[in-house]
Amino acid sequence: MISETKNYFEEGKWEELGTLSSREILVTRGQRLLGRIMLILLLIFLLGLFLPWRQTIPGRGVVTALRPEDRPQTVQNQIGGRIEHWAVREGQKVNVGDTILIISETSQSYFDPQLPLRLQEQLAAKVGSEDAATQRMRATADQIRAMEKALQLQLTSARNKVKQAENNVDIDSADLVAVQKFYEISKSRLARYEAGYLNGLFSLTDIESRRLKLQEDNAKVISQQNKLNNSKQSLLNARIELDNIEAQYEQSVAKAQSDLSSAFSSKVGAQGEISKLRNEISNTQIRRGLYVVRAPQSGYVVKTLKAGIGENIKEGESIATLQPEKPLVAAEIYVDAMDVPLILNNSEVRLQFEGWPSVQFSGWPSVAVGTFSGRVSVIDLVSSQGGKYRLLVRPTSPVPENDEPWPIQLRQGSGVYGRVILRTVPIWYEIWRQLNGFPPSLEGEPKTGGVAK
Repeated sequence: MISETKNYFEEGKWEELGTLSSREILVTRGQRLLGRIMLILLLIFLLGLFLPWRQTIPGRGVVTALRPEDRPQTVQNQIGGRIEHWAVREGQKVNVGDTILIISETSQSYFDPQLPLRLQEQLAAKVGSEDAATQRMRATADQIRAMEKALQLQLTSARNKVKQAENNVDIDSADLVAVQKFYEISKSRLARYEAGYLNGLFSLTDIESRRLKLQEDNAKVISQQNKLNNSKQSLLNARIELDNIEAQYEQSVAKAQSDLSSAFSSKVGAQGEISKLRNEISNTQIRRGLYVVRAPQSGYVVKTLKAGIGENIKEGESIATLQPEKPLVAAEIYVDAMDVPLILNNSEVRLQFEGWPSVQFSGWPSVAVGTFSGRVSVIDLVSSQGGKYRLLVRPTSPVPENDEPWPIQLRQGSGVYGRVILRTVPIWYEIWRQLNGFPPSLEGEPKTGGVAK
C-alpha cells in the first residue's frame, strides 16, 4: 500500500489517490473482527456465570485469647500501703509467685511491730476468763444439785409432819365423837334420874351426881374440841411450812440459775472475744504477708500503672498489666446480625492477620495465599454495640494439609479479617443474591445441637 501510494505521488496521479483509499477501506474486516471478539467475550461471560463461587460471611476484629485466664490482666494489691520497692520492669518475664512490688504499712492500727505478741497476750487473758466462767458454771451446777438434795430431805420431813398432823386431826376427831357420845348418854341418864326422882325412885344425891357427871362430860367435849382445833391448826401450819420450803427452794434455785446463766453469758462473751482475737491475729499474719505483691501466673509485665517510690496506693488498686506467657490465642471477629443464624458451631473460617502478607480470593478460598484456617468456637447470644455479633475463632486442630499453623508472633490486640466459609453456588446466583440483598445459603438446615450455646 505504501509503495503503491509512493508511485502515485511520483507519477503525479493525485486524483486517483481517493479511489485507491476507497478500495482499501472497502476490503477492511474490522467490524467482523470486533463482532467476533464481542461474541467470544459474551460466551466467556456466560460460561463464567456458571463457575462455582464459595459463599462467605466477612467479619473484622482483633486477636484475643480463647480462655479468660489467657487474656491481659491487671495485678492488684489487696491492702493499701506505701510503695517501697519495684522488683520488675516493663517487658520483664515473671513466673508465678515472683515478687512484683513491695509495700509498707500505712494504717495506724498495724504500726506496732509487737502487735502479734500483744494480741497473743489478750488472747491468753480471754482464755483465762473463759476458764473462770467455766469453773463458775460448774460450781453453780454443783450448788443446784446440793440444793436439790437438801430440798428432798426438807420436803420429806415437812410431808411427814403434815401426815402426822393429819393423823392427829383424825385421832382428835374420833375422840371428840366419843366424848360427845358420853355427853349425850350423861344427858339421857340425867333425864331418867330426874323422872325417877319425881316418882321417888332416886334420891337428890343421885341426881346431883348425874348432874356433876354431865358437867364433866361437857367439859371433856369442849376440851376435845379445842384439842381438835389445835390439831387442825398444826396441820395448817405443817402445810404452810411445806409450801414455804418449796417457795424458798424455788427462790434459791432461781438465783442459782441466774448465776449459772450469768456465768454462761460470760463464757460465751469470752468465747466471742477469743474468736475475734484469733481472727485478728490471723488477719495480722496474713496482712503482713501481703506487703509483697506477687505474680498470679507466669507471663510478661506489659506496663506498670504506678510509678516512683513512696507513693501511696489504695486497697484493690491496679499496679501493673500482666500478659500470660502462653495464651491459647483466638480471633475475635464481628459479623452482621443477618448472617448469624447461618453460622454454626465449628464452621470453617479463613483468617488474614495484620502484618502477614496475603492474597485473598473471596469466592475461591482454596487458592488464597497467606491465610490461616480456623473454626468457630463461640457465638455470642446477644449483640454487641453497633448491632453486630461476636465470634471467637480458634485454630483448626489438626492443621489442614497445605496449610500453616497460626504464627507464633501473633499478639493480642492486632487486627484480623475473617471469612466464614459457607456453601458453593454459581456466580450468577451470587450476583443475583447481592443485587437483592439476600443472605447467603446453607448446605443444610442448621441443627439445634450445632449452634454454640
